[in-house]
Amino acid sequence: MKNKKIYGSLLLAGILTTGLLAGCGSTSTTSSNATGSSSQQTIKVAADTTFPPFESEKDGKVQGFDIDMINAIAKKENLKVELSTMQFTGLIPALQAKSVDVAVAGITIKKSRLAVVDFSNAYYKSGISVLTKTSSSAKSLNDLKSKLIATKKGTSSVDLLISKGIPAQNIKQFDNISDAYSSLESGGADAVVFDSPVNSDYSNSHKDVHVIQSIPTGEYYGIAVVKKNPDLLKKINDGLKAIKSDGEYEKLFDKYFGGDKSGVVNEDLAPDKAALNE
Repeated sequence: MKNKKIYGSLLLAGILTTGLLAGCGSTSTTSSNATGSSSQQTIKVAADTTFPPFESEKDGKVQGFDIDMINAIAKKENLKVELSTMQFTGLIPALQAKSVDVAVAGITIKKSRLAVVDFSNAYYKSGISVLTKTSSSAKSLNDLKSKLIATKKGTSSVDLLISKGIPAQNIKQFDNISDAYSSLESGGADAVVFDSPVNSDYSNSHKDVHVIQSIPTGEYYGIAVVKKNPDLLKKINDGLKAIKSDGEYEKLFDKYFGGDKSGVVNEDLAPDKAALNE
């Protein structure tokens, strides 16, 4: 009888110890749902909301092509998106500081950027265009070399303008592309040189401006990912491939570009192959 009591006490102690250990586990960035399915990883995603139709903010809600895309990728890969917004110039530094995991903002893949962050395969083929008032006599960028040109700070448009011989003092750089458009409308600038899809989106809703020149640059957008996280990068690429395969990717072009598929990238174009040499 005594042995039975000792055995019962030991068994009870073991059960209590197991329960205590189970209750003292550390929290992490993953969680499991009630059905017992595989754990869900939370990723911190940063976006710049001044890049319509890729990102914009309306009534406090962040929306756009990139936002729908990253959410679709996350759904495919069982990831949970925790979204924050910041200026474009802060995205790469935030990834370097590891305060975010992923950034979407129509970010051009460049070799200089690949040195400090990783990129997904390319998802959009872009270019740069020149936007002026319809009353302007300019026919191309060459006609604007002595004029004031507005663009967005820290973007490939700045690099292009410098490479085309536009004097630095003639380049008006803004944190927000909408401020560049406002400068054009108010007469503070003679043109806006920026990414073609964004300029087209603006001109479609403002009949007093038009695109006078499209400049092929061979640039591609990619999803920026924090360095040294190959598992996350693989999930992003796998999810991107999945939404391309099931047609969800092309539906975004119908939704945000009126069916214009000129920016579609059907192949799995690796970032080192897509990167601009700058």
